[in-house]
Amino acid sequence: MSRPQRSPMHWPAFPDIPIYLDTGNELVTAKTYGTTPTTPTTPEILMQGRPTHLSPAHINAPPISPVEPSPTTTIETSSNRSSNWPIPEPPPEIQHQGSSRRQTFRFFPTQRPRIPQIDEKIPINNTHPGLGIFTGPLKPPTIEISPPANEKSDPSANIAQRIEETLWRYSASGNILKRWLLELVSWLFSAVCMAAIIGVLIKLKDEPLNKWTLAEQTGLTLNTYISILSKMAGAALILPVSEALGQLKWSWFLEHSKQMWDFEIFDNASRGPWGSLLLLIRTKMRALAAVGAMIMLCSLALDPFFQQVVDFPDRWALQNTSSAIPRVITYSPPYIPEFQDGFEMSAADQSLEPIIHQFFYANGTQPVPFGNGTRPDIPLTCPSSNCTWPVYETLAVCSRCVSMDVSNLLSFTCLNTTIDWSTNTTGPLSDETYPNGTVCGYFINATSEAPILMSGYRINEEGDEPEDGEALLVRTLPLTKFLTKEQLFGFGSINFKHIRNPILDALIVSAASGPDSVYRHEAPVIHECALSWCVQTIKSSYDSGKYTEEVISTYENSTAGPSPWESFEIPEEQGGGIEIFYMQNITVKPPASNAYRSGSSVYNESYGSDNITASKVYNIFDDFFPSYFTAENNSAVPSLRYKNYAGGASIRGLPYNPWQVPNNITRHVERLAVAMTNVIRSSTSKESAQGEAFSKETYVKVRWEWLSLPLGLLFVSLIFLAATVAKSAVERDRVGVWKTSAYATLLYGLPDEMQQKITRSPSTGTPRAKAKELKVKLQPNHGWRVSGNLFSPFTPKPKVNLPPPGWI
Repeated sequence: MSRPQRSPMHWPAFPDIPIYLDTGNELVTAKTYGTTPTTPTTPEILMQGRPTHLSPAHINAPPISPVEPSPTTTIETSSNRSSNWPIPEPPPEIQHQGSSRRQTFRFFPTQRPRIPQIDEKIPINNTHPGLGIFTGPLKPPTIEISPPANEKSDPSANIAQRIEETLWRYSASGNILKRWLLELVSWLFSAVCMAAIIGVLIKLKDEPLNKWTLAEQTGLTLNTYISILSKMAGAALILPVSEALGQLKWSWFLEHSKQMWDFEIFDNASRGPWGSLLLLIRTKMRALAAVGAMIMLCSLALDPFFQQVVDFPDRWALQNTSSAIPRVITYSPPYIPEFQDGFEMSAADQSLEPIIHQFFYANGTQPVPFGNGTRPDIPLTCPSSNCTWPVYETLAVCSRCVSMDVSNLLSFTCLNTTIDWSTNTTGPLSDETYPNGTVCGYFINATSEAPILMSGYRINEEGDEPEDGEALLVRTLPLTKFLTKEQLFGFGSINFKHIRNPILDALIVSAASGPDSVYRHEAPVIHECALSWCVQTIKSSYDSGKYTEEVISTYENSTAGPSPWESFEIPEEQGGGIEIFYMQNITVKPPASNAYRSGSSVYNESYGSDNITASKVYNIFDDFFPSYFTAENNSAVPSLRYKNYAGGASIRGLPYNPWQVPNNITRHVERLAVAMTNVIRSSTSKESAQGEAFSKETYVKVRWEWLSLPLGLLFVSLIFLAATVAKSAVERDRVGVWKTSAYATLLYGLPDEMQQKITRSPSTGTPRAKAKELKVKLQPNHGWRVSGNLFSPFTPKPKVNLPPPGWI
């Protein structure tokens, strides 16, 4: 007698109780059993409107209502088992229970099904029927993965889905160029971006930055242009490298079993630098994928390297306009005669006189601050902030000063002589009107009939006892007579006899340290200074308001000749007096070799001035040479006696005397000569030497060496992509061109029991840690195969409520 029937959700207590299958819904029986190792046999429930190409299998079947599978009737197949289970016919005593139910199959312990060892590659036929059902279909439906070649695009799909569909179709194409079309186009785009940068740099190399007209038209600077294109080139270069790394990920597991952790390393390497670094360490830089990882790491420096390619320094650029600087060949200012009592009077140069007087009675002209230097004292023309001129020659005034030994020229003594230097002298000046007295000091020609006191003091004998009186502190003595211009002492000069037509040749004698040194009989300081006409070779430049002038060479006329001065006495009936004439023109002819030696490119054969102009210049110096600077005693304020003309001298105070030591007399005379030269070059007689004008501009400097990394990565990435394409073509029959596709990862997952062991194993460690120990291998048409002893053996737990053997 049979026992009552239990719920179908529990195993029967005895094997003779049959199990019934509900056949109320005919669609439930439409089970599909696949042969893909990791694909469950329960058919997929397709929703209305879902694109069929996104499903891992294309099953041409009507929609199936979702039915919860019974745990007592589900038959699973795994990746490591493909055996067939024969199901015997039920015994005849089993009765049908209603039209809506059919008799199930019952297994007896004595008829336990056998598990035949069948190779998965052997197709299923009548000899090895699927699931052991001989009356079923000859071959169960298989899962076929193919690109959606003939499917129509879903109108509801967005553009991203359409693009992905197109790329999938290309990846599955038999044409190798189509399979890698996106990567090749991306590499070409990166090359075009780099070529656009290089082309612009070649055009703008060493050119002004203002030639980059896009900055004015669109506001796009050259740096921004390079930055945008470099970003695009870098991003486009990453895509083929990333896809190639994704393809090499599948090749990595084809040959031998590798650690499952390598899958994650490859996947991370195709996404960023950290994974690439780990891949380099993992492969020890011995695999093809290591080249791609190195490219991914080096691509981080693409943008900085592109930014370093261009520099924008400043430089002086030649302008279209020219500059001009004055030079004088013949000094000939306008002459306007002046008459007195019917006689033409000698006049002074109205341009030079005020400048020279500032050096007579003060420290001379002072430079005017301008820009970062001083304002030039000549009327040059510079249309920009920087001008240069070729080396040029001009007529100028040169100076010479020599400090002399007092013992060779002067001698100290006390004499009763004519006192022609006192500031107390009034009235007309002549030898008859000068007082006589006892004088102690340093004389020139002390033993002659006409000794001249150069530094000393007067002794007052009017009282009961002699006492020191007026002291001569500074005396300027021209070496020609004041009225007749005859040469003194028969030679007219001591150190500069070779100079022809000097403007001035005089002795400047100064007390060593004021009146005290005079009364102590200290030797004075004596200089012979000369001013003469000369030709100077000058190199000039003007930079940001600062004028610089360098005198390269100087040439003076040293040709011997007679004295240029001639004097005539005026008869008494005509008023008396002396007429003085300067009879020679000034001519300076530097040799031609002088211009070549100094590198002068602007020069003339002869320079000079006419005799009237020269005479007007000489007349200016008659005001101060001779002159006398005296003090009544130690505490008195010194006074200057100058303009010693026959009608009477002029007296004035002089708070600062530039001709008295310790002032630098040599430097003072040099400055006087420069000031006179500048006035001459500023006169109406000037000519202009043309020069070049420069302005500071920003130009483009290209440092090509910084392009080595971008171009190197572009070249290496092409080789890496070509090697990957070749490798994938060789492995075409073993693994598809999956690249970084997630579909392949989903379809080729681990078997279910292995996933459960990894995630639910009672052994210690996380799934990531276990993945470092587990070794897997990708086999064509089989998926993943697990190797290695990852999990330690353990005693299986006893199963409770298990069905008797042979029952489902």
